[in-house]
Amino acid sequence: MADTIFAGLIHGNLYALVALGLSLVFGVTNVANFAHGSVFALGTMTGWWFAAGQGWPWWAALLGTVVVTGLVGLAVNITVVRPLGHAPPVATLLATVAAAMILDNLSQIVFGTRARVFPPVLPTHDLRVGGLSFGTSDIVTFAVTLSAMAALAFYLKRGRSGQAIRATAQDIDAAVQMGIPAPRIQNLAFAIASALGGTAGFFMGLFNSTVSPTSGASAGFAAFAAAALGGLGSMPGAVVGGFALGLAEAVGVRFFGDGVRDLVTFGSLLVVLMIRPGGLFGRVPLIAQEPLTGSFLAGGRPIRLRWQQGALALAAAAVFPAVASSYVLAVSSQIALYAIAAVGLSLITGGAGQVVLGQAGSIAIGAYASALLVGRAGWPFLGGLVAAGLIAAVISSVLAFPVWRLAGHSAAIATLGLGTVTVAVIRNWDSLTKGAYGLSGIPFPSFFGLSVDTPVGIFYLDLVCLALAVVIVTRLTWSRLGRAIGAVGADEVAARSAGVAARDHKALAFAVAAFFAGLAGALSAHQYTYIDPTSFPQSMSILVLVIAVLGGLRSPAGAIVGSVILIGGPEILRLVPGLPDVRVLLYGVLLLAIIRFRPQGLWTRRS
Repeated sequence: MADTIFAGLIHGNLYALVALGLSLVFGVTNVANFAHGSVFALGTMTGWWFAAGQGWPWWAALLGTVVVTGLVGLAVNITVVRPLGHAPPVATLLATVAAAMILDNLSQIVFGTRARVFPPVLPTHDLRVGGLSFGTSDIVTFAVTLSAMAALAFYLKRGRSGQAIRATAQDIDAAVQMGIPAPRIQNLAFAIASALGGTAGFFMGLFNSTVSPTSGASAGFAAFAAAALGGLGSMPGAVVGGFALGLAEAVGVRFFGDGVRDLVTFGSLLVVLMIRPGGLFGRVPLIAQEPLTGSFLAGGRPIRLRWQQGALALAAAAVFPAVASSYVLAVSSQIALYAIAAVGLSLITGGAGQVVLGQAGSIAIGAYASALLVGRAGWPFLGGLVAAGLIAAVISSVLAFPVWRLAGHSAAIATLGLGTVTVAVIRNWDSLTKGAYGLSGIPFPSFFGLSVDTPVGIFYLDLVCLALAVVIVTRLTWSRLGRAIGAVGADEVAARSAGVAARDHKALAFAVAAFFAGLAGALSAHQYTYIDPTSFPQSMSILVLVIAVLGGLRSPAGAIVGSVILIGGPEILRLVPGLPDVRVLLYGVLLLAIIRFRPQGLWTRRS
């Protein structure tokens, strides 16, 4: 047990260091920086390059890593965050998602995609105390990271610029009036936060002995959980949250296996948020927060198609298989599935103003529900499909109902936790879902004994489901119920004063979004005939949200436009000679450009 506690302390120590950077940036800028995990991953690869490629000693490699990641953080702030300084939080949140995509793919282009062995720059198993075996590397990790935390605390309390950071975090408007140069302080906060993330990445690479450019996502989400657990913006909370999370993970993995890691991490987060919405050390604002989408949607009106135009578009899509190859039809079906999963966000995010980051959970519930009902229980496909959507809506709504007492970033992070916990439960429910082995042999869709197992048939099935989803959500959006949901997003306090039950309307909008996400999951399960928990990563939730934003959060039909660009675009770039390695990089640049210059989405008219 001693070795478990020791490993938990090391991981918790590094989580705390990354969470400190997240809380520092959030406190100064009110930005939930999703690029921070990518900076962490860059730190592991940069440390590997300095140590293995250049043969530097560990301390020089660490200093090089700190400098590189600090400069990268500064660049992210100057090029991505600062230009959106007056935009609502959802704009900067999505911009940092785009920055993460760019950093991850730049790292893969520079370092390659394969995992590397981190050189043993320090002994890792040369010390023993009682039954505990550890290395000099562990002692150095604790010494350096704890010293960095102590130095940061002293700097923020005593240093002149550190005090300016604290003042800016408390009240940026008052700080500016007192003569504090807020842009320079914001630059400094990003540089320090990224240097801390790079330091954690260096030592995590040394501890794990293998590194990869794609290792940042899981660490970034875990750090978010640690920061939110302690309270976003709270430095002591980040430290306590990091250590608590590391210890909880270590103990959970020891007794129940590695499969419970996400369940412990995000389950702990949800429990704390339900009890203390501001986290262990955070403060709940006395004034209700503006919805995360805020004025992000005010720059345009969604384009409404007349029924004749919609029928013409549907007819054009119906003849598409006559000129498309099987590969193009397969990509088109994928586009339709993601559009179905995203269309419901026009109600909960576009209407109610609540960013949802956990749609992967609802997609997974729908996929497994239909696979079990049709594949094991012998239900007809159509009955299993509808039931899967309803089951996803009911389960997701029951799990999420306590979330609607939260607001702003806390609610968004809670939905991320719900999605991750849902997939973790599926991974560990071996008797029902076969756990990590997944479900195979899922039957193809069938109607009246006829199997739909060709690319053309699958495309038509997805097309019909997508058309129905867009029509239903469009009618809901413009109905009395949709207007009430929109009132909640526009001004929740005023909506409550007018008698609108804000929490109930958010829950209903989320249920509709979960229904269509579950529908997309069910269709996917039957078309690919195999699913496992890795089919529903956390990045899937982010992708579904970005699709909705690109098309226009208030436009159900915009989900089709967003999906064509984000799902079909990379496939088109794949066909261009010389571009396959940079297609997702261009994808991130495109997302940044749209957020910067057309934040209201593509399927909108300017007001």
